[in-house]
Amino acid sequence: MARKNPKLDKIYDVFDKHKVDIDRDSIWEVQGTPVVKHKDVERLGAAIGIKWTKPEILRAERDEAVILVMGEANGKTEWSIGEALISKENEVGGNYKVKGKMAAYPYAMAEKRAKDRVILKLADLHGDAYSSEEADDFNQDPDNRSNDRRDDRRDERRPAANDDKPPAREASVSKEEGQKIVTFWADKIAGIERTKQAMEIAADKAFIEDMKKLSSNGEAYVMGKLSDKSQELKRAAHAG
Repeated sequence: MARKNPKLDKIYDVFDKHKVDIDRDSIWEVQGTPVVKHKDVERLGAAIGIKWTKPEILRAERDEAVILVMGEANGKTEWSIGEALISKENEVGGNYKVKGKMAAYPYAMAEKRAKDRVILKLADLHGDAYSSEEADDFNQDPDNRSNDRRDDRRDERRPAANDDKPPAREASVSKEEGQKIVTFWADKIAGIERTKQAMEIAADKAFIEDMKKLSSNGEAYVMGKLSDKSQELKRAAHAG
């Protein structure tokens, strides 16, 4: 059987490279996007040998936490922001669903999300795989598990139609206002001259608030610009 999503091969290859066992039940797909169990992402991070710096709390509210995490492995440094806003049953908004009397731990969830993103970046899987803790929508549905077993690889591969598209978040502002936000921060990022400035923007409360207003695609675009600029400055610093 031809593998429907070539990203699955890359995921399995990375886990094999670092000698981390992973089975079929640990990977499934949501709208064509491979999702990996959090515990297996953690195991991958441990195998890579990531050294973590102390997390920086950017927002600390009763129902919300935003944490900046940075990790280094094999001479490469990556950082990411994790967000967790509690969402109660029958309530609109939030990205961390809490049911009934279940205890909520927004700080732990924010840190999990940030660390998992950094692990996937350092493993060169950013954009190819997501952690199961990334969003409530990524919870596993046993009926939609990938049937692509790791021992059934073939050369013929056909990418899934939506393999780049995780469940989308709609913007909370108009299209025009969203474009203004994107343009403002893209221009600000373009003018950065030091890596520290990239970190300062990531920790800027106004930046965090503006990112929440954008659609998931808009936020991904701006965060991509910030990450690319940060890497560009790091390469320039090493070259100098």
